[in-house]
Amino acid sequence: MSAIQSKGQPLPFAGAGVSMRELLAAGEAAVLISTPPRAPEPDLSEPAEDHREAA
Repeated sequence: MSAIQSKGQPLPFAGAGVSMRELLAAGEAAVLISTPPRAPEPDLSEPAEDHREAA
């Protein structure tokens, strides 16, 4: 039995050799993927056809 197991303490999660930088990058990528795209902005360069001339 190893010294860690005999103390009754759980083993720390090692993350299978993943660096903190990779974990942070994966979290940022998950946020980007799960965020829906923004709605397109209305095009204000063309005049609206609903306006009429004043009498």
